[in-house]
Amino acid sequence: MRIVDNSGVTTGKLWDIFCRVIDNYGDIGVGWRLSVGLAARGERVRFWVDDTSALAWMAPFGAPNVEIRHWTQPIQTEGLAPGDILLETFACELDPEFIAAYADWTGARGQKGLWINLEYLSAESYVERNHGLPSPVMTGPGAGLCKYFFYPGFSVATGGLLREPDLAERQASFERADWLQQRGVNWQGERLVSLFCYEPPALADLLDQLAAGPQATQLLVTAGRATAAVTACILNKTRLKPLWNKRELLSISYLPALTQDDYDHLLWACDLNFVRGEDSLVRALWANKPFVWQIYPQHDDAHHRKLEAFLAMLDAPPSLRAFHMIWNGVNSHTDSKASQQTQLPALALDSWRQVVVRAGQQLRQQDDLVTQIMRFALKNL
Repeated sequence: MRIVDNSGVTTGKLWDIFCRVIDNYGDIGVGWRLSVGLAARGERVRFWVDDTSALAWMAPFGAPNVEIRHWTQPIQTEGLAPGDILLETFACELDPEFIAAYADWTGARGQKGLWINLEYLSAESYVERNHGLPSPVMTGPGAGLCKYFFYPGFSVATGGLLREPDLAERQASFERADWLQQRGVNWQGERLVSLFCYEPPALADLLDQLAAGPQATQLLVTAGRATAAVTACILNKTRLKPLWNKRELLSISYLPALTQDDYDHLLWACDLNFVRGEDSLVRALWANKPFVWQIYPQHDDAHHRKLEAFLAMLDAPPSLRAFHMIWNGVNSHTDSKASQQTQLPALALDSWRQVVVRAGQQLRQQDDLVTQIMRFALKNL
């Protein structure tokens, strides 16, 4: 049964969503949020992932109507019929035998099927041009099918961003002090800064700036690469300059791995958030707090253009733009002063917060990604 109303859509279909974990958590984070969002709106989802280990802490309780399938090589599909909609995240190259089974399954029922490739998030202009474009499959196991490219984005001409319908209500009821206490964080009213990063070139500079004050700061460091980077940086700083934090204005807490809900809570609790990759960038936008983004580095430096396009969309002030460029080790092509600067500029949280709040307000006026992809499926099935 298909229903369309003013609040959204439902196809009542089974989605096979595929995700390949490369070396970070953004891909599986996006795939899981999409799966949960679809299931919460009446869809059924099989979430195929080649490495399920991160789900043990990211989503320890699973989600109703989402079945987690270990994506093995070769793929194990005994007793399973393909779903109604085939979705690959980030061009993760599906198994030929699964594509063939899907083509046969839909063809035998007189259906054309729907194959979607969910692309990476970007503010670059090509996203609007390419969003929703079809690519008929002429050869191979999927011959006769049509693959569609679905692009998340920041404008009404794109597929939008992942955002749960109850997000604003959950955020409004959040109690910072209670959550911090439950997490074992001894908060005495000092400024709180979260750190989720790779190995940023300016990490040592950031620690020096926070240690210099003028106000006390507690740095909440996420598990994994951020913890390893901070630990190594502090060991080196202490070896070279033992009294670098002699005023003890900077304290550091190392957090355990957080569920997706608790990562939202961390962003809501902090006065400044350092985020990385794609999934946490979107969560930082919804948090209404100033943030700095470390973009995933690419070998051909394509991430430089992607970062600059995002900052232009955000209408970032010079201080926020310069901070991003140095934090990411990027020489700006559009701001000669920023490209000459080597040290992080001073934090300007009030002006940065205004930018984020304004952008968030505009983005909330657009339909979220789950609503749009369900509408897209209803149109193209």
